[in-house]
Amino acid sequence: MAGSTHHHSKLEDAEDQVDQLLGNEYEHEAVPANARRSLFSVTLVWAGFPMIITGAMTGSILVLGMGFTNALIAMIIGNLIMLGYVGALGILGTKRGVNFALLASVVFGKKGYVLASGLLSTLLLGWYAVQTGITGALVSGTYGLSYVWMTVIAGLLYIGITFVGVRGLHYIGLVSIPLFVVLGLWVAFDAASATTWSAIMAYPGNNGAASMSMGVGLTVVVALFIDAGTVTADFNRWAKTPGDSFLSAFSAFPFANMVAMLVGGVMTAALAVPNANPFGADNMFGYMNHMQLGWLSVLAFVFLYLNLGSVCSHCLYNSATGWSRIVGTHMRVAAVILGVIGIAVAAGNIWAFFIQWLSLLGVLVPPIGAIILVDQYAVRPDAKLSADWRPTAFGAWAIGSAVGLVVEKAAPQFSTAICSMVIGGLAYWALSAFAKPAVQPA
Repeated sequence: MAGSTHHHSKLEDAEDQVDQLLGNEYEHEAVPANARRSLFSVTLVWAGFPMIITGAMTGSILVLGMGFTNALIAMIIGNLIMLGYVGALGILGTKRGVNFALLASVVFGKKGYVLASGLLSTLLLGWYAVQTGITGALVSGTYGLSYVWMTVIAGLLYIGITFVGVRGLHYIGLVSIPLFVVLGLWVAFDAASATTWSAIMAYPGNNGAASMSMGVGLTVVVALFIDAGTVTADFNRWAKTPGDSFLSAFSAFPFANMVAMLVGGVMTAALAVPNANPFGADNMFGYMNHMQLGWLSVLAFVFLYLNLGSVCSHCLYNSATGWSRIVGTHMRVAAVILGVIGIAVAAGNIWAFFIQWLSLLGVLVPPIGAIILVDQYAVRPDAKLSADWRPTAFGAWAIGSAVGLVVEKAAPQFSTAICSMVIGGLAYWALSAFAKPAVQPA
């Protein structure tokens, strides 16, 4: 017994030394004022998240499905919804200084939070695996290298960035944001130079047949970052003021996310390739390699790893922050274990179920954030940790998700993500009002 205690303390000593070297991640407590980070740093963390090649692929899918003009409308509305959602949730994280798991503990209960935080942390691990798999697939398909090895190398690199902590997210943003802006704008303008802007605006969609409704388009825009947007407190607890917190959210939605989506959308509309495949070669990475310039291919290779490294390390950071709270360990320990699981999923080529993930997320996740917003802004603004389980929160979550499922099956022209978000929030407000008279002291 004594031996195991001694071994445990050695492990804890090692973890403490890593914290001293790389900085405390405050997995289990509020971030103190003196550890908060500058507006520039929190903005780099947020802007570096959606400004990615996957965002450009999503922009391409929207333009193929809706035509350019409708896709542009969906991008603008969807991003403004995300700004409101992420901005408001982020301010809660800043005011309390706590991560999503701790914030969810107040709303869903000291034990109940595990369901909300566990779901999101697992979904974000799924995203880490998807993006790591996309890295491996694009590199192996383009350069004829081993898919498994390229995926494993990518995954290990991304674990390394996450291990550094929030500082690692700062540094990857510092490199990946300018690189994406320069290369993305160049690709968009180079592709556009082959046609006219009026032709791009008038692009009708794949083979002239726009098949995606505005509701589905909005769900695609919102669902792309709804999970990471819901756990925004993981990032925004580092902000010094609510104003800084909101500006960092604005740097992501609409700014960084719109830049990424438009790069893909403009390229797709300008090239008007029949039956384009954005997840294959019809994306900015494929465009750069298609030029067959040696230096550009090398730059594209580096860009892909750094760019998808940004989103992967963010997802893994969120996942590790959530799971470290649930199982009572350090964020960095969780990051290594979860990262290895994600690599196994990616290398096994299971990431290809990308679209199914999105529709699942569109239903289950938005009510969680809406319930937290209604609870913390309207129903119980200064609530402390109290009950183990809060049935009103779970009831509302179930109602919001059920409505989302019904909309998805019966009325797919409407946005499942937005319906489930709004109904979840309203249901919580109604259930709270209904429950209040029952608990009045005599």
